[in-house]
Amino acid sequence: MDAVIALWTELPVVIQIVMKIVAIMLPLMLLVAYYTYAERKIIGYMQVRMGPNRVGFFGMRLWGLGQPIADAVKLMFKEIIIPTGASKTLFLIAPMLTIGPALAAWAVFPFDAGLVLADVNAGLLYILAMTSLGVYGVIIAGWASNSKYAFLGSIRSAAQIISYEIAMGFALVGVLVAAGSLNLGDIVNAQQGSVFHWFWLPLLPLFLVYFISGVAETNRAPFDVAEGESEIVAGFHVEYSGMTFAVFFLAEYANMILISALSALMFMGGWLSPLPQNWVDGVFLLDDGFQWLLLKTFAFMFLFLWFRATFPRYRYDQIMRLGWKVFIPITIVWIVVVSVMRVAEMPWWFN
Repeated sequence: MDAVIALWTELPVVIQIVMKIVAIMLPLMLLVAYYTYAERKIIGYMQVRMGPNRVGFFGMRLWGLGQPIADAVKLMFKEIIIPTGASKTLFLIAPMLTIGPALAAWAVFPFDAGLVLADVNAGLLYILAMTSLGVYGVIIAGWASNSKYAFLGSIRSAAQIISYEIAMGFALVGVLVAAGSLNLGDIVNAQQGSVFHWFWLPLLPLFLVYFISGVAETNRAPFDVAEGESEIVAGFHVEYSGMTFAVFFLAEYANMILISALSALMFMGGWLSPLPQNWVDGVFLLDDGFQWLLLKTFAFMFLFLWFRATFPRYRYDQIMRLGWKVFIPITIVWIVVVSVMRVAEMPWWFN
């Protein structure tokens, strides 16, 4: 181990950073691919269907574990068609502008105590900035496609994303007030104790608003009206095919994973154990660690799939009303409540 550490410290800083990025991106892309498989399987079981059961490895064909890889290979070899009259440069840049922020946000995400690519003090501000940039890819994709269907889909999607981004931002302001820091590691450390010391309890309205807004911001059911499935079009990316469409698809699932991980980090204690520290100190797998963050993230990821299989789609006016007339007032009021609790050092969260 000492030899490995010595070898690591001798590597140039640039190579160390690149290796850390690869160590984050490779598992994330694998998780995105198999998240699509999990969605098809889980919703299939909920609706008494089989789900993927034809492509597999090592004689396990009925499990369908090779389906994401088969889908990726198919999309790689499909032709990328650019519509007549489309702005070719912007048409090809738009998918990158959508997936880029979803991946860049992981640069400041702490996976465990001290296990982070860039431990910046303004990590929360960086997350807000990155998650707000994805809307530009949506708008550009619809405008550059030279299609009225795509353009209308992009306008509806952008309006929905911006509306719920405000509520999400206010919810994170409540986290900032509660933790007294913009550093994501400090936010987790401020929740030390047990499950009753985590921020989900004093910030319960903000927690619910943040996660539901995250579902709406990613255009997932029951907020997926921007795709206009009743119109037999796919919204802003209706003109995309092959790998350009796949990038939009990857961006949607990467954003779902990001929202799930941030919900676990901001409100559910991150890598902290739900049990009191004196109970689990030094106990394998029960002590604080990455395994708890992973488990909490998977729980929120499952909720995305459960919502899709359960709830009917909202009308667009209902979605806008919920964001502007319900969620934003709730967050503003609760920020004031949390500020009073913070000033009063209300036990046991903020003392």
